[in-house]
Amino acid sequence: MARTARIQSESQIYHVMLRGINKQSIFNEPEDYHKLLQILEYCVEKSGIEVYAYCLMHNHIHLLLKEGNEPLGITFRRFGSKYVYWYNNKYGRIGHLFQDRYKSEPVEDDSYFLTVLRYIHMNPVKAGITISPEEYPYSSYANYFHPNNWINSKKVLTMISQKQFLEYHQLKNNDICLDMIENTAHVTEEQSKVLFLNITHCDSDEEFKLLSKKQKDNYIEKMKRQGIPLRQIAKLTGESYYYIQKIQSIKEPSPD
Repeated sequence: MARTARIQSESQIYHVMLRGINKQSIFNEPEDYHKLLQILEYCVEKSGIEVYAYCLMHNHIHLLLKEGNEPLGITFRRFGSKYVYWYNNKYGRIGHLFQDRYKSEPVEDDSYFLTVLRYIHMNPVKAGITISPEEYPYSSYANYFHPNNWINSKKVLTMISQKQFLEYHQLKNNDICLDMIENTAHVTEEQSKVLFLNITHCDSDEEFKLLSKKQKDNYIEKMKRQGIPLRQIAKLTGESYYYIQKIQSIKEPSPD
């Protein structure tokens, strides 16, 4: 089966996820988490990426970052190969560790940027691992109160204060981001409505119709990528089923 072309981000900012092959664990003890963070810091220096948020779960990784001085695919080949080589050597194993290639979605505006930021930090809470995000040791949440040299917290803290950052993470929410791509067969009508709001920031199909054709096509493609059924997209946007069916992915100029 041919790979689906990625959607390019005009802002160069992406929400990225890597998952262990067959959803197996990619971290077994604290040293493993620390090693991956060392490699991520190396990629900041080597590739020029800007990392705004991360969360390392036992079998997957979430990142919010901006592309650096090379295509993101090259950065993640370097990132993945360094960690897999170290991990396989440590545990006496061979073969792949990550499932296929990384998954990504573009983050084009400040509102969705903050949604993804919160979604990433709240992963351990939603998984029932911790009660609050500050309790989890392997995310960037603490860096917004105790900055380090390679997490770019300045971008967020020019948008909201530390107090607002704290309050924003405490708000009840129905954030649904990149993970929905993993399970497209079960996107419910209610989940579709939440995704529509998160992606388009429109409260109705009437508001959606006021957008430019380029904006509408971009948002429809994002909704398709998130697994919302085409007929549901038509209902939410007020566009015809056949029009939605015709919209194609924007191809990446560089392979990964």
